[in-house]
Amino acid sequence: MKPTPSDPEAWNAYLAEGNARQARKRVSADMLLRDVAGDFLLVKPTYKPGWDLPGGMAEANEAPDLAAQRELREELGVEVTAGGLLVVDWVAPHGPWDDQIAFVFDGGVLDAATVAGLRPCDGELSELAFFAAGQARRLLGARLARRFTAAVAALREGAPRYLRTDGHGPL
Repeated sequence: MKPTPSDPEAWNAYLAEGNARQARKRVSADMLLRDVAGDFLLVKPTYKPGWDLPGGMAEANEAPDLAAQRELREELGVEVTAGGLLVVDWVAPHGPWDDQIAFVFDGGVLDAATVAGLRPCDGELSELAFFAAGQARRLLGARLARRFTAAVAALREGAPRYLRTDGHGPL
């Protein structure tokens, strides 16, 4: 017989068993950051080729916006509060990876003093630079370029975007 909420201990054990069988998703959280000229910050990770958006992977039970803020603090030494949600992208399984949910938040415009002080703070980044939107798009891999393009459009239009299957989907 299935337990009921009238027996809280048995009910919680029943729910925990169901929770343990449900799928787990990897979650990444990035921020779209701009300088006063309107250029976009990209970072170059040391652990994979090419340029990327600032941010990273969420830890277990960490909210995506807080994950993005933590990653910027750890990797760039900057405190940025995640603004509005720009993109949610379901990324299909690829290579050795299971599927993932990728978030992009608006990180706002960094003032000139903050930009001048930006430096990689740990071994995960080798460099950073600001680029015009078109150049940034060309520097990013195809999947991330689609996500970046959707984030820029969401920023301009004031409405978040949902992407699916490697960045394809409603734009």
